[in-house]
Amino acid sequence: MKVSRVGVIGAGTMGEAVIASIIRFGITPSNITFVEKREERALEIKKKYGLSRGSLEKCDVIFLVVKPQDLEKTLGSLSGSIPSSCLLISFLAGKKIDSIEAQLSNAARVIRVMPNTPMTLAEGMSALSAGKRATAEDIEWVSNFLASAGKVIVVPENQQDAVTALSGSGPAYFFAMVEAMARAGEKLGLSKEDSMIAAQQVLIGAAAMVKKSGKDPKTLRENVTSPNGTTHAALSVFENRDFPTTVYEAMEAARNRSIELSK
Repeated sequence: MKVSRVGVIGAGTMGEAVIASIIRFGITPSNITFVEKREERALEIKKKYGLSRGSLEKCDVIFLVVKPQDLEKTLGSLSGSIPSSCLLISFLAGKKIDSIEAQLSNAARVIRVMPNTPMTLAEGMSALSAGKRATAEDIEWVSNFLASAGKVIVVPENQQDAVTALSGSGPAYFFAMVEAMARAGEKLGLSKEDSMIAAQQVLIGAAAMVKKSGKDPKTLRENVTSPNGTTHAALSVFENRDFPTTVYEAMEAARNRSIELSK
């Protein structure tokens, strides 16, 4: 699949992550155009990346990165400028492919992606699902693009809600854990600054071990848990509070909300 010109609709946090990833993937800024309704934000993105604003008519690929609730209004205002021959890649949580296809031409090729914010650092986790008119070449191009910004899996669309609960919302779970650990460190006597530094580095170091050690998380956990030691004491509290069930229920709530958003 030859891609000469790329468009991005929406330049918020994830939209900017997409733009940075497109450039990193090898598309020159002069071949990228974007649409952003907030004038101040648009000027910021234009200055930072050297992109042009406006017409999508010559784009081979268009990324749709707006809020889910803005889908209908956005496509309604831009449908006339979206080429029927382009591939539209939706980053909208909870919005099904058929609802997007219904608002475009009969020739619309749509791929749905659930990314996450670590994509900004090329450490993202993305899952893609293809619409009925998307080709094998489309899937290959999008897979390669997403792989340049982290890891990617291809899943049936009916699994996207579970992906949303796991990796789409997942970074926030770990951010919340760092917040909680830092506050606990303060209560145990550490300074606010030292406690936050330690909590942040624990997350970074643990993630690096999961990624680079070649060992599964269960083995890594067991390796640092001496019988009746300090780690064992802490993990026993988690176990007594049924930590796995709490995690499941939290992810189930995220999954259910994703389903609600698709209706």
